[in-house]
Amino acid sequence: MAVRKKFIDRFSERFDDLDSGSRQAYLLRLVRERGFFETVFNAIDDGILVIDRELKLNYFNRAAEKLLALPADTSNIRLSRLLPGIEWERLLHSEDDKWHQVVQQELEILYPESRYIQFYLTPLADETGLAAVILHDVTENRRRTGAELERETVKAVSILAAGVAHEIGNPLNSLYLNLQILEESIKSPDSQHCDPAEIVSMLDICKSEVERLDSIIHSFLSAIRPGKGNFAPVDLQELVIEVLNFMRPEIEARKVEVKCSWNTGLPKISGDHEQLKQAFYNIIRNAVQAMSNGGTLEIFGYSTPEFRVLEFADSGRGMTPEALRDMFIPFKTTKAGGNGIGTMIIERVCREHGAEFGVVTEADRGTVFQLRFPAGTRRVRLLN
Repeated sequence: MAVRKKFIDRFSERFDDLDSGSRQAYLLRLVRERGFFETVFNAIDDGILVIDRELKLNYFNRAAEKLLALPADTSNIRLSRLLPGIEWERLLHSEDDKWHQVVQQELEILYPESRYIQFYLTPLADETGLAAVILHDVTENRRRTGAELERETVKAVSILAAGVAHEIGNPLNSLYLNLQILEESIKSPDSQHCDPAEIVSMLDICKSEVERLDSIIHSFLSAIRPGKGNFAPVDLQELVIEVLNFMRPEIEARKVEVKCSWNTGLPKISGDHEQLKQAFYNIIRNAVQAMSNGGTLEIFGYSTPEFRVLEFADSGRGMTPEALRDMFIPFKTTKAGGNGIGTMIIERVCREHGAEFGVVTEADRGTVFQLRFPAGTRRVRLLN
């Protein structure tokens, strides 16, 4: 790892205060700690790098060295050259020297061999201008046999079923309690003096809980019964507008302004209309719900030679590195009333369409969710 001035300054201040014996012990301790952490990082299967704002490599472990075929001398190498599928200009754009944005994205690298990588970047809080990058090789996941996929599907359904059983407990309890109170009020000798407003309030609660149950069950069924895609030419612009019109009441109720920007003549993609509609609905709904006090949702559609790209940028609260890491885990959510299935559906639909997806987020500044659908000339990959 490159020696940084900040570390040297701290070391010097501490070192000057020690006597000769303590200095020797301190140096031995530093050597042991460095050796310990080097051993740990080199034993990890995932590639780990530390980069600065110029994308220089300050540190990398053996897994990263192997995965990216790094040479002995990396002083003139930038990570942007090794991972060209990342929008580095957006990540590096900032008004100060701190790195705020957290990123998660899947991409394909072609050197030293064709592999599929999950890319995760998070700033190092105590080191201005530095960020940690984790590279997880998912190539083998995409080459699994049908039997392996079937076994994992059964396992996933079991986990989902257990999650659904847990999720429906709260609304069922609420329903039971409110109906019980309502029944006692009606059967009471003083029922003629029941407060109508109170009864209406309890009925509203019951209705809300029934809708919540319906949402949980619908999301569960959508996750485990995706069905075979009915692929046909799909106009992304028309489909997004269709979803926005459907969600207009919720968008207006939350005082969210929607701005759309489209490249002229955005080409159609080959996709399943209903699956894509469901994915866009979940993305937009997550964005809208992230702006509790109103805000702006900007949707961009444009083309590159290889991709048809959609970006959904909200001005909401953003996500922490921990929330971003867990966002595609079913039933793990920080959203009140959420169940975590929506993001799982987004990921599944993207995979079934051979699409790459990425998330860029910054605390208190919003989140950008990007989908990149392969153009007709690009090979569509069969993903798990």
